[in-house]
Amino acid sequence: MRIVIGQGSCGIAAGAEKVRKALLNTNINAESISITGCIGMCYLEPIVDIYDDDNKLTRLVKVSENDAESIARFIESGDKAAVEKLIVSDEDSEFLSKQTRIALRNCGIINPDEIEAYINAGGYTALKKAICELTPEGVIDIIKTSGLAGRGGAGFPTWFKWNAARQSEGEEKYLICNADEGDPGAFMDRAVIESDPHNLIEGMLIGAYAIGAKHAVVYVRAEYPLAIKRLKNAIAQAKDKGIIGENIFGSDFSCDFTIKAGAGAFVCGEETALIESLEGHRGMPRLKPPFPAQSGFWRKPSNINNVETFANVGWIINNGGEAFAAMGTENSKGTKVFAVTGKVKRSGLVEIPMGKTLRDVIFDIGGGMKTDKEFKAVQMGGPSGGCIPADLIDTVIDYKALGATGAIMGSGGMVVMDDRIGTKRMLEMLERITKGEGKEGDIELLEELCYSIKDGALCGLGQTAPNPVLTTIKYFRDEYEAHINDKKCPAGECSDLIEYRIIADKCKGCTLCARNCPVNAISGTVKKPHVINTDKCIKCGKCYTSCKFGAIVKE
Repeated sequence: MRIVIGQGSCGIAAGAEKVRKALLNTNINAESISITGCIGMCYLEPIVDIYDDDNKLTRLVKVSENDAESIARFIESGDKAAVEKLIVSDEDSEFLSKQTRIALRNCGIINPDEIEAYINAGGYTALKKAICELTPEGVIDIIKTSGLAGRGGAGFPTWFKWNAARQSEGEEKYLICNADEGDPGAFMDRAVIESDPHNLIEGMLIGAYAIGAKHAVVYVRAEYPLAIKRLKNAIAQAKDKGIIGENIFGSDFSCDFTIKAGAGAFVCGEETALIESLEGHRGMPRLKPPFPAQSGFWRKPSNINNVETFANVGWIINNGGEAFAAMGTENSKGTKVFAVTGKVKRSGLVEIPMGKTLRDVIFDIGGGMKTDKEFKAVQMGGPSGGCIPADLIDTVIDYKALGATGAIMGSGGMVVMDDRIGTKRMLEMLERITKGEGKEGDIELLEELCYSIKDGALCGLGQTAPNPVLTTIKYFRDEYEAHINDKKCPAGECSDLIEYRIIADKCKGCTLCARNCPVNAISGTVKKPHVINTDKCIKCGKCYTSCKFGAIVKE
């Protein structure tokens, strides 16, 4: 009997460590309790997987520390009634069964803290095959056959970058992993490092062998402390096994590993800005050419790919480039990992073959809208991407098709939006009120909308956006009421609600106001009181500011 507790960042945040400690306080054999990373079902965390002696799985979801005794009774008796309310539903099980997992193949399955778990799952066999059976050019040929494109967003052919670095002159070369995952809603790279760090190491070592690099560097966001901790542990274990270091697998190939924790600047996702940061400079993009393959880290030939790209490499070497290329579309081969977040019922990590549609991911795997409201749009590609509307829900997921919508694949963040009204609706209501088109009940509706935005926004900026409106309603409600009920702006700032009038007793008939009016809305003769035609007046205020006798008032 094995009890495996999901302890990726999502699981820990949901209380998985409390669950683990509670289980250790039961009569369950402590040696049978272990951890794993994120399996991708983030919406169901904490998750506890129980394997019987025949390796049959019982998956428990949304587990709390209070369920520990019930789990212990189930393990002791085998009676599922004790944990019936925790067993994952058939519907939720489809979240995984409808995916094709390559980059995520070990995530949520093996213990990320134990190299033996990775080796038992077939780990490092691809590295041994590459070093002992293939030439560097042979490795590059397999990657070329696979059609693997960079998963960091640009979709550039991986083999081409590797080959360019391979052919660059110089003994000192660097292979760099870009784990500076900055797109809002994206957490694919973090999950891979937390859940399967040896897979990243193996892919990078194969890449280093292919380009002739003796130095491998992982540039990872400092905001990923668990990922950094597990990667450091994995590197140390691999060094102890002789998998990192000198003469790997008894060959002439040697490679060391270092980690650089970046400060989280979004621009460092760009490869040359990342290199500048690695060198201790401000993260600013360099002029290209020269490209990193010719002059990169410390002006030496360098290759940069992201975590997901490297996570595919070991599988491709073991299974062949043709097997990877058999999945996907003509323009986009293999699978792609997406972090699905927002107003979707099943949020988490999804890996599907290219060629599936947005509908497949959002509705078939993701379960559709969380509140059963209408799907409105999905944002892809982060700040550099775009929003794809509901009428394009059947868009095929590949680089070309997504690009045709005006969005981009990006690194894989997929933020799903329903038809919930938000800050745009708030702005529209305020504009109506300032134009004198407000109606009874608008203040209450505006307050309700503000609180809905605060509760439902995905980030702190969205959650605080309604604050100016809520505070002005609280302290200046009478002015809102004046705009709505009296169609007047007490501050005299809303042009649609103000009117300029000339006080006849004060007007000297100097004609200055008439001469400054851009629409000839003021009439009168010299030294006689003038009059403003309110139908023609555009309320620009030029008459008001030009009058030297205080004869014009704003009401």
